[in-house]
Amino acid sequence: MSVDKDERQRHLPAGRKAQLAAYVADTGQVTVSELAERFGVSIDTVRRDLDQLAAEGILVRTYGGAVSLSTVSRTDRAVDQRLAVQEQEKEKIGALAATLVEDGSTIMINGGTTTLALARSLGQHRDLTVATNNLLVPSALPPTAIRDIYVFGGAVRALTLATIGPVSFRANTGAELDISCDLALIGVGAVAADAGYTTSNLAEAAMMQEMISRAGRVAILADSSKFGRRLFAQVSELGAADYLITDTAPPPDLRGALKASGVEVLTPAAKP
Repeated sequence: MSVDKDERQRHLPAGRKAQLAAYVADTGQVTVSELAERFGVSIDTVRRDLDQLAAEGILVRTYGGAVSLSTVSRTDRAVDQRLAVQEQEKEKIGALAATLVEDGSTIMINGGTTTLALARSLGQHRDLTVATNNLLVPSALPPTAIRDIYVFGGAVRALTLATIGPVSFRANTGAELDISCDLALIGVGAVAADAGYTTSNLAEAAMMQEMISRAGRVAILADSSKFGRRLFAQVSELGAADYLITDTAPPPDLRGALKASGVEVLTPAAKP
């Protein structure tokens, strides 16, 4: 009985991984279960293949699957531009936000370049569990600080290099796992006394709302260029946060509204 050459190659590790990589590149986004069924191998085998391909820089690993480099590379220019805006301010905010993180704790981090600065500032921490939808965060986190990293699945939003989907994970049985965190660190697009915290994308706003609802404490990260503005979708009212971390003191009306809502404003100048 003859066996098709492609079929024989599929079951050789090198050949299978090459075909798997090509399939991810063509499809853009895949799940582990989809790949296991397509290539006729176990879920554990697919996970190992994806981990190796991600380590080789061939694709981007997400919780439950992977996305192709072409899916995320379209926004390289946009992300670079965003990184260059208020760069020093974001670094200061990130460093200050890191002081709220306790060793051994679980944190959630959303998409954005300010939260990316936070991730880079966690080098002095240890034994952290991090859950994020920010595809740039896993590689930015200092390895010595991390116990576990989880990336929320969903569609990849090109503008922010973040996944958009439920703030949840599923067991192998398919049952949804109940998750929570000690601290949610949320970067927003705008902060205003009347509108609260807002962002430009409806799906991102819903995801940020859910991260906040699952957190014991909430820190909003926003540089002063975001003050007094309102964007399309409200993330929450001011009082949903415990802290607003920014680079300079807010204007009087916003400062008064934050105080009335029980939000502590933290700035680098105010750091002990």
